[in-house]
Formats: sequence, structure tokens, C-alpha cells
Amino acid sequence: MDIRAKLNYNIDCDIEMQVVDQKNIENRLLFYLSKMYGQNVKKGQKYRETNKCIAILFTNFNIEQLKSIKKYKTKWNFREKDYSNIILTDAMEVHIIELSKVKEYSENKELDTWVNFINEVGDFDMSKANEQIKRAKKVLEEISNDEREQYLAHLREKYILDQNNLLDTGYERGFEQGVKDGVEKGIEQGSKQREIEIAKEMKKQNYSIEEIQKITNLTKEEIEKL
Repeated sequence: MDIRAKLNYNIDCDIEMQVVDQKNIENRLLFYLSKMYGQNVKKGQKYRETNKCIAILFTNFNIEQLKSIKKYKTKWNFREKDYSNIILTDAMEVHIIELSKVKEYSENKELDTWVNFINEVGDFDMSKANEQIKRAKKVLEEISNDEREQYLAHLREKYILDQNNLLDTGYERGFEQGVKDGVEKGIEQGSKQREIEIAKEMKKQNYSIEEIQKITNLTKEEIEKL
């Protein structure tokens, strides 16, 4: 989970940013969303009193299931199969933004400006920025100058590069040998081992379990055992 936020004091929001396509992001997103909703239910509380939960996912790649959808932002609810205009409940909601589709399907709306800011960062034309984006840019610069955050950014970048290299190498070998299933299993094991190495390095630097979880996909229990 990258960012946990609260909107309007009564909406819980999970914001995920995924750079590497590990082919399981939809399941992971639903897991985080359902877990967040479950944590909402307090003992003795009525279900109608629970907060609405929203998951927002940014990806730097095209999601296979959405390749036929000609827009970069999609919204998902629980709907009836034959009466898709009827939403069963809006208690849980998913928004997906595919950054790789932005240029092709830009609609010149305010959201486009924000998404382009996220997508381009250093190359973004600040003359197009509104006051909110200018404030966000200032906060980003402050974070970037923080040594601790620089170290976390370095680990994130290293992890992403390692993952991409692992996937490229694994799939290439898999197709050559005709044993894709075995290679995918090897990729998963290699990825897990890399996460463990990063977690060990971060523990030596006295980073908290929560901070380690932001960089890796390890559970609290797995990190505590290292």
C-alpha cells in the first residue's frame, strides 16, 4: 500500500502506484480494498455506518484486461450483469489510471493536468499548473531534498530496475525453452529473494516495518523474522 488517505473526513482511500507489470495487480488491488473496508467495521457498529472505501491505481503500463478501453481512466463498481446502469452498492469503488494511455486519450480536462504532472514530473510545464499543483510541486521538492527520502527513492528505483530485468530475462528464456510456467515460478522466487535483501538492508538502516512494506511486498510477519 503506497498511500492511505481520508477524503471529506468519511471516505477511506488507498492510492497505489505500480511501475512493474507483475500480472497480478487487479487481485492485489482488490485485496487491499477489501482489507481496508473490513478494518472499517468496528465492534457493535452498524454496517450502514461504515466509511466508503476507494482504491486508486496508477500504472505505468497497459493492463491486459483493459486494452480495448479507449480512455486512460476507468471507474469500477459492483453492478448487475444485464442492468449495468444499476449499482448494487458504492461502498467500495476502484479507479484505474493507465499513464501509458494519457497522450492518446487526453480530454483536456483538469484531471489531464494532474496526470501529466505525475507522469512527467521534472519535464512538466509549470506554466500550465494551477495553485494546487504548484503546492504539490513545492512539497515534492522538499521531500526530494530529504536524505532519508532520497535513500528510499534509491531503493525504489533499484527494486524497479531489478524487477524489470528479472521479468525481461525470465520471459526471454522461457519462450526460448518452451517452459514458461517454470520460468514464471523462478521469476517469482527471484523477486521474493530481492525483496528480502532490500528489507534486510533497510532494517540495518533502522527503517520501520511500515517503511519497508512501502518498498517491498513483504508482510509484517516476514519482515519481523529477518
